[in-house]
Amino acid sequence: MTATPRTIADPPDVLSELLRAVRLTGSVFMHGRFSAPFGVISPARWDSQDAMARLRHASVFHLIAEGECQLQTADGAVCDVRAGDLLLLPFTAEHRFWSGAPDRFGFGPDLVSPGPISGVGVVSHGGGGQVTRLVCGFLESAELMAAPLFRSLPSLLLERTGEDTVSGMLTATAAQILRQVDDAAPGAPFLLGRLMELLFVEVLRRHAARLPEGAAGMLAAMRDPVVARAIHHLHKDPARKWTIEDLAAEAGASRTVLAERFNQFVGKPPIEYLTGWRIQLAAERLRSSREPLARIAEGVGYESEAAFSRAFKREMGTSPGAWRAG
Repeated sequence: MTATPRTIADPPDVLSELLRAVRLTGSVFMHGRFSAPFGVISPARWDSQDAMARLRHASVFHLIAEGECQLQTADGAVCDVRAGDLLLLPFTAEHRFWSGAPDRFGFGPDLVSPGPISGVGVVSHGGGGQVTRLVCGFLESAELMAAPLFRSLPSLLLERTGEDTVSGMLTATAAQILRQVDDAAPGAPFLLGRLMELLFVEVLRRHAARLPEGAAGMLAAMRDPVVARAIHHLHKDPARKWTIEDLAAEAGASRTVLAERFNQFVGKPPIEYLTGWRIQLAAERLRSSREPLARIAEGVGYESEAAFSRAFKREMGTSPGAWRAG
């Protein structure tokens, strides 16, 4: 098999296509000043079993602005974090921060008070020792919980800014976030949101570039020229009556090679991936417009409302009408 490129910058840029489709929305929700000893529980904020979780995906960002502490993720892994570190938790599961030997762990939401920036709470908590300052934000997207981009990420992405020559964008963006939080100037919530989105994209790009040979998932798929070309064509023309032969020709590979690589990286056949992508697009149109069901069905490649409704219910567990009304 042809060797996989080492970066995701080679055309087609499927990562940009996916990010445009998921429509990111960033926000900052907390600015905390913690003094040792302290312990804080950040609760799970997004239950995948909740009906509302099917509408959007959410992740949590933490920026360590000052000091150092320990972090424990939901799977029990513990790591040391320090000033300048960026932490992305793609699934908003419960996690804990602490420094020193706290006698108890406070429940994060109970510690938050209103701050000078609308929507951004402040926390001052701990025993009076060494200070650790955190800025915390949400990163939401229109990608559904069943869609592939976020599902392929680990439970924690940790970036240590300033450790190499290519982290300048991360460092500068993080510094700008801290200035906006400290200044609390008009327009800060909007600007903080956009800066959080920029941080996410850069963290995602860096994570993808570091994936080892043989890695699976959507980000790894984007580095493979055959799979990337195939996904690009599926995204560009989802309504086309694709066959595996047509897609292989567009991707510049044989049917066997395309099927083999698609299963290796994405974990499913190309046509099954296409079905999920069509339903993702249709679900967004159902929520964001009043287009007739027949037009939406046709727009994503179904010849009849009945066929579309059956496919939608298989993927989403509910009918298009119930989804739109929900």
